[in-house]
Amino acid sequence: MTRPVLIGNASAFWGDSPDAAARLLESRPDLDFLTLDYLAEVSLSIMAIQREKNPEAGFAADFVEVVKSLLPFWQAGRKTKVVTNAGGLNPFGCASACAAVMRAAGHRASIGIVTGDNVLDDLKATSDSDAFRNLETGAPLADVHDRLVTANAYLGAGRAAEALRQGADIVVCGRLADPSLTVATASAHFGWAESDYDRSAAATIAGHLIECGTQVTGGISTHWMELSGQENLGFPIVELWDDGRFVVTKPDGTGGRVSEETVKEQLLYEMGDPGCYLSPDVTVSVLGLKIREVGRDRVEVRGARGSSPPPTYKVSATYRDGYRAEGMLTIVGPNAASRARRCGEIVIERMRAAGFSPRRSHIEALGSGDAVSGVLPRRDDLWECVLRVAVADPRRECVEYFTRQLAPLVTAGPAGVTGYASGRPPVRQVFGYWPCLMPVDRVEPALQILEV
Repeated sequence: MTRPVLIGNASAFWGDSPDAAARLLESRPDLDFLTLDYLAEVSLSIMAIQREKNPEAGFAADFVEVVKSLLPFWQAGRKTKVVTNAGGLNPFGCASACAAVMRAAGHRASIGIVTGDNVLDDLKATSDSDAFRNLETGAPLADVHDRLVTANAYLGAGRAAEALRQGADIVVCGRLADPSLTVATASAHFGWAESDYDRSAAATIAGHLIECGTQVTGGISTHWMELSGQENLGFPIVELWDDGRFVVTKPDGTGGRVSEETVKEQLLYEMGDPGCYLSPDVTVSVLGLKIREVGRDRVEVRGARGSSPPPTYKVSATYRDGYRAEGMLTIVGPNAASRARRCGEIVIERMRAAGFSPRRSHIEALGSGDAVSGVLPRRDDLWECVLRVAVADPRRECVEYFTRQLAPLVTAGPAGVTGYASGRPPVRQVFGYWPCLMPVDRVEPALQILEV
């Protein structure tokens, strides 16, 4: 094939711009695929809480609204296909909700549903004390076994690509490795074999570059203030050829910038060993990449190299880890930072006097350098700052007691305490993160097709 496949990304996380997909298709009706990423590490814990309250929940409901926004384009004849991990803990529920929207509009479509990433039962059933140790600490799973909430393997592109090859218009997945959304589209479009590691590596890098949406078009760039059109940063597009080279770009008329700098910044984002970037589809080396600007907002990337993927899937598990709350007050006047810190100390001292010594506590005078402690020199000569106090503890009653200790500072603290209009801070559940590994042969990805 001489024409590249055109792949846009319209969501970097659950909560990203809800109209990005429609705006992308409006400006680039020639897109072959849209990918939408919704799942951060903590997202599935939030979905688990939602599903406890409502068994039909457990997915990114925002995606259903995206589907609704794309219906006019599809009904006008556009053929753009969509691949997403919005299914979360309930891919079938997400697909069914999308199907209901499409039926109501009289639109026929095929929805692929990829499952098999949920391995919570496997972790709960294990009796092997050495299995599923925490990748970061080496701690045994037994430490949190009885508090596990979710456990999901990062699947590769295989089943999603199969769904596209079978004619799916939308593919709804649970946990997929973020770049695998893009690998699935390219693999299905060009008919690549799973063992074609260099091409899969190229698609993985392309997916890595666009998975965070507008980050590659200037978002969080070190030169963000120099960008034009910051109110309308363009979502990214990759033009990917069969030989693995690709161009990163964005729609004309949108804000931001695609440059060698923004591409390299995003390339290194969440990158461990650049010679051994692990994904479920391929092990990637970016050491030989050639990156160059080939036009305005057009950056070419070539030279990806890949080898066989690791024999294990990474598993993202979460567990209940008590409760937390945080409160903030604004302190105005001379020596604001030192007075703010003393106010925070008073809150913790009152807790201890009442028999509640929190497992963890944190006091910050925001604006004085505390937010990046040790990086910037601390300043105490401020005339205003924001006091932030946070506590965490296994006992809900301990955290509840904390939430009642900030308000008294309005009258018992120093002059210049303000900002309590929002009331007592809420108590929230804490979910700990437990990364571990699972052999590939213990995970069984599955695919079903729902015809609308």
